[in-house]
Amino acid sequence: MTETGTLIFDPLLPWAVLWAGIAFAVVFVGLAIWKGMAGWWLRGLALATLLLAVANPSLQVEDRESLSDIVLLVVDESASQGIDVRPDQIAEAVETIEGEIADLNNTELRIIRMADADGNRGSLLMEALTNAMADEPRARIAGTFLLTDGRVHDIARAPAMPSPLHVLLTGADDDWDRRLMVQNAPAFAIIDEPITLTLRIEDTGAVPFTSTESEIEIAVDGEDPQRFQVPVGEDLELPVTLRHGGTNVIQFTVPEAEGELTARNNAAVVQINGVRDRLRVLLVSGEPHAGERTWRNLLKSDASVDLVHFTILRPPEKQDGVPVNELSLIAFPTRELFLEKVDEFDLIIFDRYKRRGILPGLYLDNIRQYVEDGGALLVAAGPDFAGADSIYRSPLSEILPAAPSGRVREELFAPEVTDLGKRHPVTEGLMPEPDPNAEDAQASWGRWMRIIDVTAEASGDTVMAGPEDAPLLVLDRIGEGRVALLASDHAWLWSRGFEGGGPQLELLRRLAHWMMKEPDLEEEALTATAEGQTMTITRRSLDDEVAEVEITGPDGSVTLIPLEEVSPGRFSADWVGPEMGLYRLKEGDMESVVALGPAAPKEFEETLATGDILADSVNATRGGVQRLTEGTPDIRRVRPGRVAAGRGWLGITPRDAYLTADISISPLLPAWAMLLLASLLAVGAWLWEGRR
Repeated sequence: MTETGTLIFDPLLPWAVLWAGIAFAVVFVGLAIWKGMAGWWLRGLALATLLLAVANPSLQVEDRESLSDIVLLVVDESASQGIDVRPDQIAEAVETIEGEIADLNNTELRIIRMADADGNRGSLLMEALTNAMADEPRARIAGTFLLTDGRVHDIARAPAMPSPLHVLLTGADDDWDRRLMVQNAPAFAIIDEPITLTLRIEDTGAVPFTSTESEIEIAVDGEDPQRFQVPVGEDLELPVTLRHGGTNVIQFTVPEAEGELTARNNAAVVQINGVRDRLRVLLVSGEPHAGERTWRNLLKSDASVDLVHFTILRPPEKQDGVPVNELSLIAFPTRELFLEKVDEFDLIIFDRYKRRGILPGLYLDNIRQYVEDGGALLVAAGPDFAGADSIYRSPLSEILPAAPSGRVREELFAPEVTDLGKRHPVTEGLMPEPDPNAEDAQASWGRWMRIIDVTAEASGDTVMAGPEDAPLLVLDRIGEGRVALLASDHAWLWSRGFEGGGPQLELLRRLAHWMMKEPDLEEEALTATAEGQTMTITRRSLDDEVAEVEITGPDGSVTLIPLEEVSPGRFSADWVGPEMGLYRLKEGDMESVVALGPAAPKEFEETLATGDILADSVNATRGGVQRLTEGTPDIRRVRPGRVAAGRGWLGITPRDAYLTADISISPLLPAWAMLLLASLLAVGAWLWEGRR
């Protein structure tokens, strides 16, 4: 506890009046000198005493309690500080600084440890420093030390410092690193059309060798990678063609080079959403019927569909004597469509078509081959499917998922979704919720009037049924392609609103997308979506149970996650990944990949230690930047405003902060004493001048 006295003034009159009095006194004394009055100096002292009394001088005595100086040590413990020798450097530097500060009198150390920021925001060192300064009185902060690699991602938020700021750099002078950067990647791309990605492999730091080429591995959706030799230090334009819709995950990996700082930035993940430009559909119609216009209107109403409609308006057996030169019909290019360009279509639909000699067996066999090679075929069967001219009696029988029995059932029935169909993505959730007040659970769906009796193949999936569980919609996979058979030609009743109608548009949309192999409509699929560090895992299956999902993290660790059935055929779970990067998922034969953030987080975009980013903030406080490879510097006290850094040492400025415990104020002299003194001086001036 110390006492400090201070002279203060509390004028009895406003300062303006006091200053006017001072001016008057100066003029009065000046006139006395000009008149040659011998006691002018006594008169001046008398006036000064009177003015001093008006100013009311007092002595203020404070009892002060001295406060210690505070030194801040912000320790960067982000992910990039965990590589190579940096953890050991940090531990040694913290221990040394603690000892140095402990040896300084009246000085305290505050250690602030900064971990990785939420999300991919990098090292927020300035945010940590600002928060630390908010917790301490600025008047007590004698110095700040930043123990970091200098890779700060929020330097724009650097606070104004009241004392020297110093940087202690981790890392080594001979550090070098190789990194892979994605310069340009679109978020969307059209399926089967090439796009260009721009990559760059770059070596930075003290590279111990000269390398002009490096190997790169490219893996799509977690498949086996392809390897190429590419140049180093140059932009690489890579053509990529997406093969399926939905999310396409492309991973690029550069093998770790001997001696490089870290391999965490040797990988990059690009997620591109594949979309179809236009869906090319070939509709082959038999005899005109009520449902033909429904098919045509449905397909033409979708702007993304290019429709080619092949219909038979004049069958060969029709003999009416009309001369050929008077017919207005145009010959259809059957050979071009069914032989030369059949593989250009995404979907072929046979609507109540039967063999009539127009499409020879060679054409139909070409369609069979088209399906086996990856095409899609939808057959909407009518009564002709059960007859002798059925297209089943052709090469298409090898791929159709059901065989006709020859029977056509003409009766009212309500289509139903089978137990398997409730799990299949084409018909999942399609059946309306039963009305508890209705006798028939399917009353909200309009009934159909005809069904072709068929026997489903063992490999086919019957997802919709008619009366007595007769197969109505059967799906199957043939080779690389897919086939669907709708055993009725009365689906158009739904679009007409008969007895309330039904979800014809949604059913056909799902059918088309399933046949086009859209990932969202796969029966057996393992997918994952990411939001921040949380991934939502979804497993679709026609089975009643699925096993645990095996998740392999970026560091190679394996985690088993059980799934819970959330709806028929759909199992799901949420899981928080411990770090950013590429995760591989596996359940049985199903595999998938998902990226949480970039494969190389912002922390690892640049890993070489540098003081350049913090240089301006350090220079503004006359602080210093020193590497820990030269040892932890000594800490000294320096006066405010002086250079606070030198070879092997860094300085802090004592703040001399204190806490006022008590204040006492007493007049310098009593008012009567001041008046008596002024009177004595005035009388003395009169006597002095009288004697003269």
